[in-house]
Amino acid sequence: MADVLPRTGTRRREQTRARLLDAAHEVFAEVGMDAASVEMICERAGFTRGAFYSNFESKNELFLALITQLAGAKLDEVAVRVRDLPTSAMTDPGSLVRQVVGVSLGDRMEPQLFSELRTQALRDPELAAAYLSWQDAMAGRVEGIIRHVVDVYGLRLRLPVPDAARLLVDVSDDTCTRATLEGRPAEEVSGLMNDRLERIVGILVEPA
Repeated sequence: MADVLPRTGTRRREQTRARLLDAAHEVFAEVGMDAASVEMICERAGFTRGAFYSNFESKNELFLALITQLAGAKLDEVAVRVRDLPTSAMTDPGSLVRQVVGVSLGDRMEPQLFSELRTQALRDPELAAAYLSWQDAMAGRVEGIIRHVVDVYGLRLRLPVPDAARLLVDVSDDTCTRATLEGRPAEEVSGLMNDRLERIVGILVEPA
């Protein structure tokens, strides 16, 4: 019985955290990070401020957790696609990008959210440090995916794998920011990102 109660408490906490993240995603997408308040998020999730602060220290921490969740889900999807690709799938680097990345950022990955995180980080040193750590973690995930592709297909890159991973993350980040400034819809951003990644990979991979 003593073991059941902690597990139940852990599940309840995870459910509360998940509902807060879902509510934050809706609120941030509707009004942006600046206009969103802890009260708005709590009301949308159906919780009190106490429930919020038992899971997150601040709105910034919640926002970063949300971005991490969204980006992680997309990278999980990419990793699965890479793992399931047959060795015959490699016809040229561009086709590999199209098969691996796909045509969509994902239903929940609004480019505006990522651009807003970057903008807020420029103003807030504490958030900037957290943002840089997050970006390093994303680059690490991308590096693992690249290493798998290089090993499976015997590719040679013009840059070390860590540098190539960082370049791809930076290109994705810049594409999201610029497309947001231009007011492009998410579907168009996906197409632009895939096109830019395809071109960059074509440059990075040395001819056989």
